[in-house]
Amino acid sequence: MTLPTLLVTGDFVKTGGMDRANHALALHIARTGAPLHLVAFRVADDLLAFPNVHFHKLEKTAGSYFLSERLLDREGCAVAKQLAAQGGRTLVNGSNCTWPEFNWVHHVHHADIPPLAGGVLRRAKVAIQRAKYRRDEKRIVPRAKYVITTCERTKNDIVHHLGVPAERIKVIFMGVDGHLFKPADRTQREATRREMGLPLDRPIAAFVGALGDRRKGFDTLFSAWEQLCKDPAWDVDLAVVGRGMELPNWQKRAADAGLAERVRFLGFVKDLPAFLSSCDLHVLPSRYEGYSLATQEALACGIPAFITVTAGIADRYPENVRDLLVQDPNDVAGLVAQMRAWRRNPEDAARRLAPFSEKIRGHSWDDMAREIVAHMDAMGCQGKAPVA
Repeated sequence: MTLPTLLVTGDFVKTGGMDRANHALALHIARTGAPLHLVAFRVADDLLAFPNVHFHKLEKTAGSYFLSERLLDREGCAVAKQLAAQGGRTLVNGSNCTWPEFNWVHHVHHADIPPLAGGVLRRAKVAIQRAKYRRDEKRIVPRAKYVITTCERTKNDIVHHLGVPAERIKVIFMGVDGHLFKPADRTQREATRREMGLPLDRPIAAFVGALGDRRKGFDTLFSAWEQLCKDPAWDVDLAVVGRGMELPNWQKRAADAGLAERVRFLGFVKDLPAFLSSCDLHVLPSRYEGYSLATQEALACGIPAFITVTAGIADRYPENVRDLLVQDPNDVAGLVAQMRAWRRNPEDAARRLAPFSEKIRGHSWDDMAREIVAHMDAMGCQGKAPVA
């Protein structure tokens, strides 16, 4: 008899980040034919097509994930308790559910304290939310029998901030769609640029990240671009993929600075693989990055990816490309120097990156999911009721 598995998270969709990772894990389990239960607000149609997938659908309170967290926790624990009686197992995500079995941690809120942005009410709201997230993860994550995370950086954060013993934490890298995120030839690159209204005769740097606060370091990147564009010889344009509360502000700042043609805000991009493979480099000077799937996808496309040295994925950079790592997300002058160094010999960076890019493409989402399931099998963990 194949025992059931329960996964608890907000969404099982392919939009990116932890949603994409959870979708991949669910799809892998669904394909085995084993009973799979999903407690969530949204589940992609390809998962629902499997007869062995059982969707315990929840409706968000007032359309808010934050206001619906108790609902997710309550339903997750209820289903987990039922499946535990059948010998089933449950995996939750971070602080979204109190069931103390397997916990997959993508983000440590205690390690992520970005500057607040927006008006007084917005800052107050975000401060309240962050305080709750920190309280919840401190209460929930240490109770898990086993913790899974995406990189050594996040493992260290879990040990340091949440007090979980290192031997209870398993690091499993995120996967990638290597058949989608891959280098493009010149014809493909030009076709994508024409479709997106990007210049064919200038290098393009890609920023991919939310613009709701300063976590992703776009303020540092924007200031660096202002300085770089004062030099008539600087011919690289910046293409920004992402949305958020601060987007109108950045659009206005770019226009006021005369950079509307040099810093292009694209919003949401449907074909992210084509966009990234049409670019020449990726820059993300994040102040906190639990892993950075966007950077991994850029690397898979074969373009040099500048990411903060403290980001999770930075641990994977081999020695010969560690010059791409940003040492300080607040150092505008340092980032300017790195951009100029890259521009002097972009072919060299791409050449040195090629083996690493191939390695990244070789670790698929299915590989990641297979490792997680194997770890769960090896631990032989069986559900139990949460400790009050």
